[in-house]
Amino acid sequence: MAEYENTGGKSEAPNASRRVFFKQSSALAALAMTPPAAMTAVANGLDEKVAAAFEQMPLHVEINGTMRTLAIEPRVTLLDLLREQLHLTGTKKGCDHGQCGACTVHVDGQRVNSCLTLAMTTEGSQVTTIEGLTPGGPDGPLHPMQEAFIKHDGFQCGYCTPGQIMSAVACIREGHADSPEEVREYMSGNICRCGAYANIVDAIMDVKKGGARV
Repeated sequence: MAEYENTGGKSEAPNASRRVFFKQSSALAALAMTPPAAMTAVANGLDEKVAAAFEQMPLHVEINGTMRTLAIEPRVTLLDLLREQLHLTGTKKGCDHGQCGACTVHVDGQRVNSCLTLAMTTEGSQVTTIEGLTPGGPDGPLHPMQEAFIKHDGFQCGYCTPGQIMSAVACIREGHADSPEEVREYMSGNICRCGAYANIVDAIMDVKKGGARV
């Protein structure tokens, strides 16, 4: 520390240097996906504005049966694309860490946590959200799983319900609904703080036994 004792009011230089280092390191890490614009920003000392320098890239994806041609930043998650850009707010943002399942959607028929899925990875795919699950759109008849959730009161506050329903449909399609125990195992990635688990299992088993096409 002796070399910093007589710096004439510049004793914070080491900390300042570390801050600059970490800021610049973060900026450089971001360059991997969008070099030109971000490099210009860093070169001009605008590292705090690197986020605004990300280039938008084209994305072609079918969402709820409609082909979309979009321009998005490569770092945008599927969840944020759905909610913020397309205003499909039925898909909920819960933990934003892939732990609660509230953001579950289907990509090419497979359930995924949209908060952990980069939107760019869905290029050319078919994405289905809770809004697209209802045949005929918002004014059409309810999906059998939606009807079963209502019948068995499979929700309370309802926040987790879209993700629960999307996972429940996938659970049957995947062949993992032959018993209540199996349903509990394969629905364990969806958390319900209200504790409606028993009713959710009943709803899924009802749809499974009824043989309705999901």
